[in-house]
Amino acid sequence: MTIHATAVVHPKAVLADSVDIGPYAVIGENVTIEAGTTVGSHVVIEGRTDIGEDCKISPFVSIGTSPQHFRYQGEDTLVTIGRNNTIREFVTVNRATEFGGGVTKIGDNNLLMAYVHIAHDCLLGNHILMANAATLAGHISIGDHAVIGGLVGIHQYVRIGRFAMVGGCSALGQDVPPFTRAAGGYRAHLIGLNSVGLSRNGFSSETIQSLKSAYRTLFRSDLKQTESIQMLRDAAQNTAEVSELVQFIEGTKRGICRSGLPKVTNGDERVEELTARL
Repeated sequence: MTIHATAVVHPKAVLADSVDIGPYAVIGENVTIEAGTTVGSHVVIEGRTDIGEDCKISPFVSIGTSPQHFRYQGEDTLVTIGRNNTIREFVTVNRATEFGGGVTKIGDNNLLMAYVHIAHDCLLGNHILMANAATLAGHISIGDHAVIGGLVGIHQYVRIGRFAMVGGCSALGQDVPPFTRAAGGYRAHLIGLNSVGLSRNGFSSETIQSLKSAYRTLFRSDLKQTESIQMLRDAAQNTAEVSELVQFIEGTKRGICRSGLPKVTNGDERVEELTARL
């Protein structure tokens, strides 16, 4: 273990032998840091915070500070961060609220670029990329392998599904289903399937085609949402990914981002052309 002479580490903090603490860092009483993690200069880690192995925490990061919420009254809540995360300069991660679940959680193998903000009670999965200055309000969940562009702002309680992608400078007030793309200013809308991301992550062409067909039924047809969901449920052959997409939509509380492209009807000669663009 290497602790710089100017760092302030509480004697009750639990640090693994191979942890590296940089100059002027401040590590609080209830902090646990696992092996191989490096903490840069001027980092502040406080509250009840657990950080996993092999994380790289850049200078001026703040983790475990109290939530920005009027109802928070100092309750004993938690931040947990998994292994092999890269947390770049000036990222802020707030601990949770008791009424919101008690834990702010970040999984494994994530990249949080500079100035990202993770508010109280957010739940992040694994292999997520958040670009510079993307900000999460409270109670947001983000699924594995999602990509959040720079300067994105996301409203509290919004859900982002697995393998979804949100374009830069977007404002999100509703859920983004798994495997889809969303972009736009105030407010963002769906712009198709995340086909490139799915292909890069090893999804078969058959699975991608099934998701394209489901996307068209859900968001591009003139059917009501209940009708399109029932049509997909009644399909003789349904992939696990299509079922996941349907279940995500059925579980929404804030509503789903709508398509930014015009609807088409079966038999419309533009269907194949538009589908190719998803």
